[in-house]
Amino acid sequence: MIRVAQAGEEYSYSTQRTCPSCNRGFDEPDPRLFSYNSKHGWCPGCYGTGKELTDFDPEDTGEEGHWLRQDDPVEVCSKCRGARLRPEALSIRFAGESIAEIAGMSIDRAIDWFGALQLDARQKAIATDVLAEIRSRLDFLRRVGLGYLTLDRGAPTLSGGEAQRIRLAAQLGSNLRGVCYVLDEPSIGLHPRDNSRLLDMLSALRKQGNTLVVVEHDEEAIRRAEHVIDLGPGAGIQGGQVVAEGTARGLMRNPDSLTGRYLVKPMRHPMRDGRRGKAQKLLKIEGAGVNNLQQLDVAIPLERLVCVTGVSGSGKSTLVHEVLVSNLKERLKRTRGRPAWIGCDGLNGVDNIGRVLEIDQTPIGKTPRSCPATYIGFWDAIRRLYAGTSEARIRGWGPGRFSFNTRGGRCDVCEGQGLQRVEMSFLPDVKVPCESCGGARFNSATLAVTWRGKSAGDLLRMSVDEAVAFFAAHLAIHHPLTLLQDVGLGYLTLGQHSPTLSGGEAQRIKLVAELARTKPDLRRRPVPTLYVLDEPTVGLHMADVARLIDVLHRLVDDGHSALVIEHNLDIIAEADWVIDLGPEAGDGGGRIVAQGTPEQVARRKTATGIALRSLFTR
Repeated sequence: MIRVAQAGEEYSYSTQRTCPSCNRGFDEPDPRLFSYNSKHGWCPGCYGTGKELTDFDPEDTGEEGHWLRQDDPVEVCSKCRGARLRPEALSIRFAGESIAEIAGMSIDRAIDWFGALQLDARQKAIATDVLAEIRSRLDFLRRVGLGYLTLDRGAPTLSGGEAQRIRLAAQLGSNLRGVCYVLDEPSIGLHPRDNSRLLDMLSALRKQGNTLVVVEHDEEAIRRAEHVIDLGPGAGIQGGQVVAEGTARGLMRNPDSLTGRYLVKPMRHPMRDGRRGKAQKLLKIEGAGVNNLQQLDVAIPLERLVCVTGVSGSGKSTLVHEVLVSNLKERLKRTRGRPAWIGCDGLNGVDNIGRVLEIDQTPIGKTPRSCPATYIGFWDAIRRLYAGTSEARIRGWGPGRFSFNTRGGRCDVCEGQGLQRVEMSFLPDVKVPCESCGGARFNSATLAVTWRGKSAGDLLRMSVDEAVAFFAAHLAIHHPLTLLQDVGLGYLTLGQHSPTLSGGEAQRIKLVAELARTKPDLRRRPVPTLYVLDEPTVGLHMADVARLIDVLHRLVDDGHSALVIEHNLDIIAEADWVIDLGPEAGDGGGRIVAQGTPEQVARRKTATGIALRSLFTR
């Protein structure tokens, strides 16, 4: 026990972190005490979530035991008031601030705060290395345009571009030398302005003595690369060859390089003869004010291709998904009563929409039994063809015999998956082709039935390009196959396992499934649909972007509306109407800074306008 005199009064302090009067003691401070991901540090009332919880078991080991589910309460925890840490952790302060107060700072504010720290000699000796690391990582985050984010921002609330740059900061902020970095499409989710900043950072990293291997479709990244390896000439079984390599200029001189041809002759916009005129029907959002939206009034033209643009974090996803789509879905349920508005004061023009469909990049199926043929639906027509053969009729088999989702015709060993899981000791399980059916999915008796010399298993191995010619006389099958070709998926096999598809491939398959609903020989007035797409160009080559543009125009020509959140300038330049949010991200965004045709937006001094202007003048 020691006694300290302050302001004429004596105070007693225990050197054992224990009060001899009330017998209350505290453990020695440990780094885990300041982590809300550890039971040593999380608030006992909310288990580190910062939310008021009921019937929540932190020891639950399911998929969702340690995370808030969609229907969980969202009120702030009454014990920690959202700080997520136990009182002992919040009572310890550094330079007058608790760790929660520091975490609540924006990156810009934290840089200023750490830069203004006044430490004595002892504190400097302890903190020198730590502070240098903190300042370095904070500086990297600001240099990639994330200075507006708070340090404690929840990961699920981040946009795709924000999450991408944070991951890059974690990997690249260490300033190592002699390292080979491999990056897979780092431009995903980035506005052209932010993409230029990212490329500057990567160039600086290379100048430090590192090697960077980047898988990328972005035109600016390709032009700035010192060496380009162009694979092709097509996709899938048509690819796998080095078509050209060298500088971007070298690719442009190579007639075999599709990438080079697009660099020489970029897309010209608009690709069609003129743009669609003024829309007669509108969706009008009134007073959108959730997250960083500044009480926006937004008019969205219907039966048009509309792009919502802006720098990452400017409020695009909030406006489209959390306000527009959420309210439309509630109104279109046609339930009794009037549901409350979500994130806005009102929405007019709902009667002009029959349904709303979000076409995202989530997988089209979680099991290997799912494939493009079954998702789009033309496998049903193929099953009927096989059921109509003489061999099938003699055996009394109907279309169900040729389904790999039901017993009878499918392989019993792999249960129609075509794959078997092999458990590996101390290693992840691996999947190998089924030894019984060889990956054909059906048993030998079913495979004995052929149509035009092909078994059902043979068709599943057939590529879309091959199947287009094979089914030329069968419109119900041929039509969706040609649509798959139109969106650049001719290389896929009909039975390709859905979990192996990329997000961009899954999104385009969903588009095809919608387009295939309208038979070209039985065209009826379609149900007016609002298609909502969030960055559909992710993972697409410039040639595939051109195909996607054609598909989007086709949707609008059929009487539907397409609303696209996008950073790709070629998509934006093809829009009938552009709604540009900004001017910055976070608190600096959430406002409409420009709207109109792409040419009108290009005349504005916004980040999107400046980028569009360079596109139209090249």
